[in-house]
Amino acid sequence: MGDEIRIDKQIFHDRLSRFITAWKADKRSGDALFGGVGSIVVVMGKSEELSAYQKNNAVHFWLLGYEFPATLLLFTTEKLYIVTTAKKAKHLDSLKGGKTPIEFLVRGKDNELNTKIFHQITDVIKSLGNKVGLIAKDASSGPFIDEWKKAYESISDSMQEVDISTALSAGALAVKDENELRAMRNSSKACVGIMKFFVEEMSEILDQELKVTHKALSDRVDGKLDDSGFFKSMVDLKLTGDFDNTQLDWCYGPIVQSGGKYDLRLTAAPDDNNLHAGAIIAAFGLRYKSYCSILARTYLVDPNKPQESVYKLLLTVHEVVLKEIRDGVLAKDVYNKAISIIKSKKPDLEKHFVKSVGGGIGIETRDSTLVINSKNPRALRDGMTLVISTGFNDVKNPEPQDRKSGTYSLLLSDTIRVQRGDDPILFTGKAASDLESTSFFFKEEEEEPAPKPIQKKRDSRIGAVAAKNITQKKLRGDRGAQLDAGVEAKRREHQKELAKKKQEEGMEKFAKAKGVQNNTAQKQFKRFESYKRDNQFPSKVKELMIVMDLKNSTIVLPIMGRPVPFHINTIKNASQNEEGDYSYLRINFLSPGQGVGRKDDQPFEDPTAQFVRSLTFRSKDGDRMHDISTQISDMKKSAVRKEQEKKELEDVVEQDKLVEIRNRRPQRLSDVFVRPALDGKRTAGEVEIHQNGLRYAPPRHEQRIDILFSNVKHLFFQPCQGELIVLIHVHLINPIMIGKKKTKDVQFYREATDIQFDETGNRKRKYRYGDEEEFEAEQEERKRRAQLDKEFKTFAEKVSEAGRSENVDVDIPFRELGFNGVPNRANVYCQPSTDCLVQLTEPPFTVITLEEIEIAHLERVQFGLKNFDMVLVFKDFHRPVFHINTIPVESLEGVKEWLDSVNIPFSEGPLNLNWPTIMKTITSDPHAFFADGGWSFLSAESDDEQDDEEEEESAFEMSDSELAASDESSDDDSEFDEDASAESAGASEESESGGEDWDVLEKKAARKDRDGELDDDEEKPKKKRR
Repeated sequence: MGDEIRIDKQIFHDRLSRFITAWKADKRSGDALFGGVGSIVVVMGKSEELSAYQKNNAVHFWLLGYEFPATLLLFTTEKLYIVTTAKKAKHLDSLKGGKTPIEFLVRGKDNELNTKIFHQITDVIKSLGNKVGLIAKDASSGPFIDEWKKAYESISDSMQEVDISTALSAGALAVKDENELRAMRNSSKACVGIMKFFVEEMSEILDQELKVTHKALSDRVDGKLDDSGFFKSMVDLKLTGDFDNTQLDWCYGPIVQSGGKYDLRLTAAPDDNNLHAGAIIAAFGLRYKSYCSILARTYLVDPNKPQESVYKLLLTVHEVVLKEIRDGVLAKDVYNKAISIIKSKKPDLEKHFVKSVGGGIGIETRDSTLVINSKNPRALRDGMTLVISTGFNDVKNPEPQDRKSGTYSLLLSDTIRVQRGDDPILFTGKAASDLESTSFFFKEEEEEPAPKPIQKKRDSRIGAVAAKNITQKKLRGDRGAQLDAGVEAKRREHQKELAKKKQEEGMEKFAKAKGVQNNTAQKQFKRFESYKRDNQFPSKVKELMIVMDLKNSTIVLPIMGRPVPFHINTIKNASQNEEGDYSYLRINFLSPGQGVGRKDDQPFEDPTAQFVRSLTFRSKDGDRMHDISTQISDMKKSAVRKEQEKKELEDVVEQDKLVEIRNRRPQRLSDVFVRPALDGKRTAGEVEIHQNGLRYAPPRHEQRIDILFSNVKHLFFQPCQGELIVLIHVHLINPIMIGKKKTKDVQFYREATDIQFDETGNRKRKYRYGDEEEFEAEQEERKRRAQLDKEFKTFAEKVSEAGRSENVDVDIPFRELGFNGVPNRANVYCQPSTDCLVQLTEPPFTVITLEEIEIAHLERVQFGLKNFDMVLVFKDFHRPVFHINTIPVESLEGVKEWLDSVNIPFSEGPLNLNWPTIMKTITSDPHAFFADGGWSFLSAESDDEQDDEEEEESAFEMSDSELAASDESSDDDSEFDEDASAESAGASEESESGGEDWDVLEKKAARKDRDGELDDDEEKPKKKRR
């Protein structure tokens, strides 16, 4: 034990006094809780790394704040006896002099003295009566325990042992004081933050259809625990100012389960099966300063109606359980209430319901004496903290989406505090559990097939051409959407010209290219230097031991009697394992041929040299070997993080200084917010135009954002038409740092909603009612929006004028040309402008310069699909292609027309292509790519598809022989009289000459509509749930 151990004397004596007072009160009231014991023994054996604490561990942490192995505590109503070693007694000595007397019995190396001390304890126990309190399920072990059991055997026959677990829970551990509750609130908030991270990771995996195992996802969640920046960024959690994430540790999990195999117990462990898009359970518990909180949620991916119904029932049961919990209620009554709700609504689910709905939590992950099940008669008390867990296990899915969805489980867990006469306080309430928040929809809902209309006998007297004209569109209202064949032909011709021009440019540009060496930076060997001189070695190397030099990112290893330094970047990893009495530390080094796939490109100065692949060290000090292994892993992580941060900031440039206007007041736009937001509270600031740039200054001027005109690539003004904000957006050439964030986009905006305007004090309101007032409010809204647009547009033009020397021009998006799509994660409205394609409303923003685009390819363009994707390939082939996914098919013609109008060649195909592979092939030898036809392989795919469509269409045309045969059969079977035949003959001749005129057909159709003979009812497509 180190000198840093500090035991709070005040807390120790307050809690000890509270426990003894409860003991004495129980004696006076009939010994119902403590069972009439005269003494209580709590004994600790050797220290063991356990995620779940037992009662003896909990007592140590509750009283002392630490765990003292090989220590015995003997409680009496008047005194506390502590049997421990001299070193531990030194730390505990400061506890003397309190309300309760303490006597230390110090053990040493003399076995006879140690035995005498234990007999002294047994004498005290015997003198206080024949009943002694022990922890019944105490699993402590070790030499200390063996010695105590041997000494206790001398009096065990004359003593009556009483299980004191419930008394320890009720009198000490269950009801928390304010310090304990503060720690539990912090652990609960940390659980909520980790759950939010899990949801983001899970959504990304499912959205991109990645194959990630439960264990790998659990490891990602586990890694966030040591990220102090993560918890600092979670401002909405409102963590206390003294929150220290190094005090966090797992007490349960993290556990991720899906795919039909579920285990709702606390002993569950993640398996190696891949995450399955169905019912996904995420559960974990965190311990902060020894106090635990548990949180669990179930997320449903593309759930069906029966699953939603069962989840709604679980929510109802969970809420009922929470409302039932209050001071004085029996634990069994809470569980029975939950069962009664299930019996009344879905009795068949009772057998699937969990056997308990939670239990006590605190220092112990689960208080075994405070389990909320159908048999526990214990009463709940104000100040108790509980984990409430409701769930259904292995429920049959009547409509399984796939093979793994045949059965599913649901689980909800929250950490709460019991109150007197009121609903409990929900510590983990910020983790949403409602159906809307926990349901995710990634699959497109299939349109229900329209019922086949009854085919009427075709009148052969209507010619084939006319029939084709009539049935080309189902409704007359759709005829306006028919493409002008002439316009389509012109567009195809223009696209062929653009493709030919692009091919010629490619051949000219890459005529002398010789493969991957062109425009590609080769990886260079990096030299790592730990020390320049011998005297810079740490002083501890003289002892010929493993030395960790954190300052120089180096580990010094003793080899053949000499200290040899190894920079952390030369080390691959380190592992430690135990074999017999020895602990082995294996250090693996980087060397050629080790990597697999992408990792096999590690450059070396001389790959043919001799390399040390690994070193193994042996020691009897297992703890030190473990510490060294941990330190190496931490140092490696730190080195990788620093390298990533350095790489991230490579393209960040330091701007020149802003030249302020001194002789007059600069032009300002006030009451605007900025994105990305500055650190701290969100407040409106001012944008100022200076001589060579812009400056955004918040009210207190603690942080400023300077943007130079020389670094402005695009300037946008977007009005508030159809939006909730009006904005000015600046897209930069080189990224800048705002706080600790790197960004290439800075946006100044103001909200355009009613809440931004004060409408109080309007005297006219009390004299106007109904539609007149509503009409006036609409007019006021339009005026306000128009005024906002004018103010921002004027300021944007002033910015453009001030930056004219740097070619800064204002660009305004064309909303009428816009379309919905998913450029990142969210479905947003993308709008073309004169020079760009932008999305400026929702971060992350999208700004794509049209001049930088090589070609566009439209994917998933085929009959029956509601959406298609657009891929933009840049002229810089080393730049990743840009995807805009899930564009509604209604926007297809508009997108084609826009691409053609801005001279961007485009192609289309029915499938998604593997673009990383395609671009890798192109960059490996661009000359060969264009020599083989360049982008024509995309156009060939489009032409093939069109040919298929023409073949399908031609299959419906009628040959002359078939038409003649049809006419003959009509004449033979005709049921009309001669006059009717004459009329039909005339009609047939007219149809053969090209069909009836559209005007005539329109009139006939209108007449049929009036007579009620035409039924145009068609099923509307389902609206996709979001």
